[in-house]
Amino acid sequence: MDEKKQFLIDRCNAEGIILSDEQCDKLLSYYEKVIETNKVMNLTAITDFKEFVIKHFVDSLMISKVVEMDKISTMLDVGTGAGFPGVPLKIAFPHIKVVLLDSLNKRLNFLNEVINSLELKDICTIHARAEELQSKGEHRESYDLVVSRAVASLPSLCEFCIPYVKTGGIFVSYKSKNAEEEIKSAKKAINVLGGKIDKTSKFTLNNTDYERCLVVIDKIKNTPAKYPRSGGKALKTPIV
Repeated sequence: MDEKKQFLIDRCNAEGIILSDEQCDKLLSYYEKVIETNKVMNLTAITDFKEFVIKHFVDSLMISKVVEMDKISTMLDVGTGAGFPGVPLKIAFPHIKVVLLDSLNKRLNFLNEVINSLELKDICTIHARAEELQSKGEHRESYDLVVSRAVASLPSLCEFCIPYVKTGGIFVSYKSKNAEEEIKSAKKAINVLGGKIDKTSKFTLNNTDYERCLVVIDKIKNTPAKYPRSGGKALKTPIV
């Protein structure tokens, strides 16, 4: 077996993530496309294959440890960037209908090429800012799962993401291990937006020093209609 493929399989298996041969091939093809496009477009600072597998692929898929992915039908990835975690999750859980949201169109053009090349079904991209998507009624409070690895404070990120989670659904924020203060500062926003922290899951990937905290927020009631606020208010004056 190809050395890269074996490494991918071993790293996933080490975390109890089992992928099919076809899924591994699609992830490897995705890696090659990211690296090739990265030469002309800033998609990731991580280009070493092993580091990429750990910090992009396995990290994206670790949500399966805190969410029953077989019960998820629809997912929105807010601030998807180069497609993380949305594309790896679509490859690993092909039954989920996935929407990749980003404000930079050239990144989405790249992701559309990935989607077509890998022949992924029931996945699309939307070019918009997170606070703008609320005006499109079919998206508001319509997703079983909303995810984000975007770099923003948790109070702001909650305002961007929770309005798109249906009542009974879940928002998962990928944060660094040292997220206690951020989580504490987000409690008011989470409550105002209709959420409740279910759990925070801290982990270090096996045989690495790579650490992550997944903040799992349940949507327990409808989000007030005025959220998310427009004009960058979620970033400038977060709910705290």
